Amino acid sequence: MNRLREKYIKEIGGQLKEGLGVKNSMAVPRLSKIVVNMGVKDAIADKKNLERGSEVLGLITGQKPKVTKAKKSIASFKLREGEPIGLTVTLRGDRMYSFFEKLVSIVLPRIRDFRGVSEKSFDKNGNYTLGFPEDTVFPEIEAGKIDKIQGLELTVVTTARSEKEGYALLKALGMPFRKG
Repeated sequence: MNRLREKYIKEIGGQLKEGLGVKNSMAVPRLSKIVVNMGVKDAIADKKNLERGSEVLGLITGQKPKVTKAKKSIASFKLREGEPIGLTVTLRGDRMYSFFEKLVSIVLPRIRDFRGVSEKSFDKNGNYTLGFPEDTVFPEIEAGKIDKIQGLELTVVTTARSEKEGYALLKALGMPFRKG
């Protein structure tokens, strides 16, 4: 079992139950899944870009990505419905906790001029979305070997019922929020 998961079960869950005033222990917010998305630049023009993106996302998450296809045609982008345009990975269980731990302790501190993540990126259900303009902040990616820098987005899905509960959960798990 992952260290962060053990810590949640032994300490954080109880602290959140007290802090949020939740009576039922099953109603205490917890991580549900982490979804990592990558829109692949020029996926239509060159199919190799999709393969490279898949390789990068596979290295970052440790899981094979699923190819996402366009839902509708957009003429100005020369995009047709059903064409592959992105990649997605859904992490659950121990892989999710390992990825979250790596994100908080290694990836975020590597960002230049990092002062914490914004508190405004929660949706009304307590899920948190974070975007990265480049994938080279992840330790598995060697900047010299990558010919095209891709951006990616990750969403931390929680069982929280509000922004306040989601914030309390992520703060307790070690997410470095910006002060002020």
